[in-house]
Amino acid sequence: MNLLSSRCTIQMTTSRWIIITMTLMMMTMGESMRLDLESGITKCISDDIKLSYMSVGNYSIVHPNEVPHLPASHKIYVTVSSPKGHSQHHAENVERGQFVFTAMEDGDYTTCFVAPGFKPPAKFAVDFEWKSGVEAKDWSTIAKRGQINMLEVEVRKLLDVTESVHDEMFQLREREREMQELNRSTNSRMAVLSILSLVFTLSVAGFQLWHLKSFLERKKLL
Repeated sequence: MNLLSSRCTIQMTTSRWIIITMTLMMMTMGESMRLDLESGITKCISDDIKLSYMSVGNYSIVHPNEVPHLPASHKIYVTVSSPKGHSQHHAENVERGQFVFTAMEDGDYTTCFVAPGFKPPAKFAVDFEWKSGVEAKDWSTIAKRGQINMLEVEVRKLLDVTESVHDEMFQLREREREMQELNRSTNSRMAVLSILSLVFTLSVAGFQLWHLKSFLERKKLL
């Protein structure tokens, strides 16, 4: 009995450590990337952001090697749009910038980088970091404001990530339910369409047989 209880305890402890490890991995995953731009070219990136989630983005043009100041060709236009097309951020002819907003809509938010036309065409890179939800919070400021130590900050991070995963699971269940309803509706429509197609086919076949019989009777071949 004690051996069985020990095994159960070890399994539960292992499961907890796996969950904590996966959670920490999710927390350390960033949205940092580097985009290659060329004069006259536009590149856009989308991110699915939930309602009421905070989103923070930082972007900056990478300086070419051994160049203290950026040339005139290395400027960008940046726009951030909501799923319904509302503007969340707009910057023109800049080298770097930041945007911060709270999602008022649920869905894909799009960030577009536009390199204005320049002759001769210039190629350059842009570092872009985009964080949403738990990752977008400034935990250092929260720790200073609340006068709490880093252990408590990590615990709060874990709690926030857990709530985020919990909400995500509910949203996945809701999407699964919607997909099931869509499948049932599609199956019902397909069944009705199949029956209508069968009735139409039989009707056409019956009409053809009747027409053929009438034709043969008129020709006195039947």
